[in-house]
Amino acid sequence: MRGAIAVVGGSGVLVSASRMDGAGAGGMGRARSKAWIAATQKMRSQEHLRRMATLPAPMERGFVGVSPEAIFPGAGGMPIARDDGEIEAGMAASGSTVGPFVDYPGAVKAKLIANGQPANCEDLLVHYAIEQPYAGQHGDDMERWVNAYGEFPAEAGEGRGMADPPAPSQQQELDWALSLADRALAEAAQRGLRIAVAIVDQRGDPIQQDWMNGAPTAAVNVAQAIAATAATFQIRSGELAERFIGADLDLLARSLPFPVLGVDGGVPIETAGGIGIAGPDPALCAEIAAAIAA
Repeated sequence: MRGAIAVVGGSGVLVSASRMDGAGAGGMGRARSKAWIAATQKMRSQEHLRRMATLPAPMERGFVGVSPEAIFPGAGGMPIARDDGEIEAGMAASGSTVGPFVDYPGAVKAKLIANGQPANCEDLLVHYAIEQPYAGQHGDDMERWVNAYGEFPAEAGEGRGMADPPAPSQQQELDWALSLADRALAEAAQRGLRIAVAIVDQRGDPIQQDWMNGAPTAAVNVAQAIAATAATFQIRSGELAERFIGADLDLLARSLPFPVLGVDGGVPIETAGGIGIAGPDPALCAEIAAAIAA
């Protein structure tokens, strides 16, 4: 199964997110939103969804208006607590075949059983990662299992859902993006800089995003916007304002399904996507991005 995984800090800043190969566009955004809810609202996103469903429509719209990163209030986001119980982060997953269902082509039924009960892939993935016993967040797992496979086997045993999996393989695109991001973080650390980095595909959809402790919090969204600019226009992000001036730039921004930004730090990677680095002076960010892209 393929999806995206996001971890958001308690302050609401994206810390790290990864998209598996073939996971489809949009999964990263859904995972990030649910992780944001779990981290900042200090609760499972399932509970947040239940509470939102009881609010009058004006209040629901108002919440999203002042909390735009909570635009996808789906179940599955789980809070991560310190030893003292304080919630310091949230994690969620989503994607083309990572969801609260079990009937995906090729799904191994024995790996969708945890503690002797049916489990769904999305909740299983997150509970395994945060080392908590499985608890479904999306309703009746047994009903889904019966609808997909028939009667649940009495001899199922504990199942293999929470067993340690082998290392992921056949993740060429993700491995490539991770390598670029890690090199960018290492270069920044060597220079004494703190950055956020985004690696995106040709459409501008993120594959890998990382934020260094102490980097400006705005750097996460800036890095994503300039990476998307570089990837989709195949130009350095700083060239955008030179090509489109004044009202044309405003019209351009409104015509696209993602933010773009004409600030240095985004560099295209031919036929593959783009890299965006933000946080320090844009000229320094562009220098690092160009070196990594090369």
